[in-house]
Amino acid sequence: MSESLATLLQFADGLFPAGGFAHSFGLETYAQEGRVRTRADLEAFVAAHLEGAAGPADGVAVALVSRLAASEDVGATMALDAQLDAMKLVPEFRAASAQMGRQTLRVAQALGEDGFLTALGRAVDEGRTPGHHPVAFGAALGRASVAAEDAVTAYLHSTAALLVGAGLRLIALGQLDGQRVLAAMRPRIARLATRAAAATADDMWSFHPGIELAGLRHPTLDMRLFRS
Repeated sequence: MSESLATLLQFADGLFPAGGFAHSFGLETYAQEGRVRTRADLEAFVAAHLEGAAGPADGVAVALVSRLAASEDVGATMALDAQLDAMKLVPEFRAASAQMGRQTLRVAQALGEDGFLTALGRAVDEGRTPGHHPVAFGAALGRASVAAEDAVTAYLHSTAALLVGAGLRLIALGQLDGQRVLAAMRPRIARLATRAAAATADDMWSFHPGIELAGLRHPTLDMRLFRS
């Protein structure tokens, strides 16, 4: 197994301490309102998130930053980070992405000395760039020479796994149900990753109003397990 593949597996693993376990990205609202009750409902939610935001916005950012990291272009990486920040309209979602990105960068820097990651981490710590999770993820994998499409595939899988994990805590589903949802996402993830790897910054878009509205309602829930 190549070192770059090992790095990809480490950063995409559910045990990686990015803090994603604390977030549902609107799923908790859907569950409490009775709109996500079954495996089919959860599968539809995950698909909507991948198709409407994680693929065409976050995934494109992962691909672009992985290439920028290889050329050590901190300025262009920060510009892309700002563009992604402007696309995240829900405060809880924006904060979650930035928090997960900061954690990812801190771990990446702690795992080995790297000038590009250090410079990007310093910019985040100084408030000069938000350091969103797709940016941090793409930066770490780009420095490990992971191919852009592979980096996006790993990011989208980890995103789907995060949402499935939240779903298993919110509704009455078993572990096998969760794995079936993830298996159903494979063709979608592959298609979205291929498309994202071929996209430019001008191609980035996000449109999932139902999930965004759920995110805006989330702070008003009487009881919450998740921060988003």
